[in-house]
Amino acid sequence: MGRIVELVMTPEWLRGEIAVVGLARSGRSVARLLARAGSAVYATDSGRSPELEATAAALREDGVSVQLGGHDLERISRGSLVVVSPGVPPDAPPLVAARNAKVDIASEIEIGLRFLPLLNYIAITGTNGKTTTTALTGQLLGALGHRATTAGNIGTPISEIALMPTPPDWVALEVSSFQLHDSPSINPRVGVLTNLAANHLDRYDNVEAYYADKALLFRNASPVSQWVTNGDDPDVQAMVEGVPGIHCRFSVRGRSDAYLDRSSGELVVLGYPLIRRDELPLIGDHNVANALAASLAVMLADRDHRSPRGLRALGDALKHFDALEHRIETVGELGGVTWINDSKSTNVTSTLVAMRGMTRPTVLLLGGKHKGEPYTDLAPELERTGRAVIAYGEAAPIIEHDLAGVVPLTRLGSSFEEVVETARQLARPGDVVLLSPACSSYDMFDNYEQRGRVFKELAARVPAEQR
Repeated sequence: MGRIVELVMTPEWLRGEIAVVGLARSGRSVARLLARAGSAVYATDSGRSPELEATAAALREDGVSVQLGGHDLERISRGSLVVVSPGVPPDAPPLVAARNAKVDIASEIEIGLRFLPLLNYIAITGTNGKTTTTALTGQLLGALGHRATTAGNIGTPISEIALMPTPPDWVALEVSSFQLHDSPSINPRVGVLTNLAANHLDRYDNVEAYYADKALLFRNASPVSQWVTNGDDPDVQAMVEGVPGIHCRFSVRGRSDAYLDRSSGELVVLGYPLIRRDELPLIGDHNVANALAASLAVMLADRDHRSPRGLRALGDALKHFDALEHRIETVGELGGVTWINDSKSTNVTSTLVAMRGMTRPTVLLLGGKHKGEPYTDLAPELERTGRAVIAYGEAAPIIEHDLAGVVPLTRLGSSFEEVVETARQLARPGDVVLLSPACSSYDMFDNYEQRGRVFKELAARVPAEQR
């Protein structure tokens, strides 16, 4: 890989040691990639855990210098590059030190893409729906016969793809605003923007700053670029106005390049009916929009994808796509109550989408680490279908302030077991218990996946009186 690193890396980045800050999955992968390519790598994480110790031991075998439980800021300041994990906030001391020393900062995605210069990829971003759209895109590409996978914010780091002896033909790449901020060379075959809404206001000064990072998807736009955007979202359309390239739009409200034909009940993309709405096994118009966006992106990516055989393959793949774990995922029914895990809804807009899909009285579990948004936008849907709200965790006092009087509200602390048991007591046969927190998980859990798994385990418990 030595010759490869000289070809793909900026020369200034090769003059000294590269620091990797944050050793979750993406940090671990990019440190290994750089070390195996011959770079001197210093990897650091402020945390300590058995998992991090195991990561450190594995990286040291690859020649990486690893520090846990803190950072050597002077060492970082002397380096040639800092590669940052998306979970590291911009005001973290290592990043402040790097900026003060005028050391370049790059995302793991930036490094991974540089090692895959011939990769065909579709990049997907947006406030909500990007993970489902990415998963759909990956499945559609695979159904067309490509060696395809998903990567990026959806779970698999792109640098992990770069480490493969034979990388896939195509990648559906989910990119967050944090990753876009430090990925200057991103230039997808097709770029997708699902929607825009206020989010991450715990890390951004205002919504304009958040939107500015989302707009970086288009930083390398040219007349031959291809973009798929939400025709129903005025903020999205304002963002892409004037962006060079070929623009196609999806809509669930009217005719567009990809749309839901309400009269025939069909999903129509570039003039081709793909499937009927009732054949798509996903709940809600937001998931119709996700399916339209993914189908449109894949059909634009290569003309062969619009052949009769390709259209049949796309339709069949859409019919067999299941909801992702932690995204409006039906856990089961107990005592006549349906339990739904929507732990991935970490902002108010996403929870609002989930609530709009509810048709039965709903006990809503709201809480976690507050992200700066008011919860008042949930009031109309709660008035329509809310049985009760259980507010918990760090955000509980703010939720109580914003939603008191809308529906019965119970404020609890940080015992998630108590939260679920209280929901069990409040729900009646025929109701839904919906975990759709509108908050991040970091006050009580390692991530939203852990929160969702714990919810499912607790929901499945049979109360003592029913045993």
